[in-house]
Amino acid sequence: MEAQERSTPARDNAPEALKILMPSPIGLLGVELVGSAVTRLLIDPSEAERRCFLPLHDIDGSEFLDEVFGRLSEYFAGARRKLDLEFDLRPCGVNGFARRVLRETAKIPYAKTRTYQEIAEAADRPEASRQVLSILLENPIPVLIPCHRVINDPSSPGSYVGGGERKSWLLGMESRGLEPL
Repeated sequence: MEAQERSTPARDNAPEALKILMPSPIGLLGVELVGSAVTRLLIDPSEAERRCFLPLHDIDGSEFLDEVFGRLSEYFAGARRKLDLEFDLRPCGVNGFARRVLRETAKIPYAKTRTYQEIAEAADRPEASRQVLSILLENPIPVLIPCHRVINDPSSPGSYVGGGERKSWLLGMESRGLEPL
């Protein structure tokens, strides 16, 4: 699997998220981290949301942060195929069928795609392809959970939490390497 989901139980006194704003070829990314896990990733956060994040260049580096943001940068440059970053869906309140959908989506290999129907079937609800689309449009950790790799069919990429242009760019970058938006 490209990313690993944390499975330890939640603590009442969970540490506060570190929120960092990172430039990328698909726009600014708001990355939230708790401990060693990514708990949220916002593509092009609103102006109000951006104020909650520290710019990457203002962060005193640590080996861990350098590794996280280095891996993301390498991915967007086409130099890394597996991010291998831990993520945690608990702070977002994702559970049940939505968690199964996101787990199945996280298994999709680099530069490969699956249809909404295939994800619904893998998550044991073959009749729920439309619900899969709804869940992926709310994916709290896109890129790490690569919902851009889930398509309507080979001729139609479908919708994306970050918009159609970004989805096309990500799919293209993974398949052949494209210039930034």
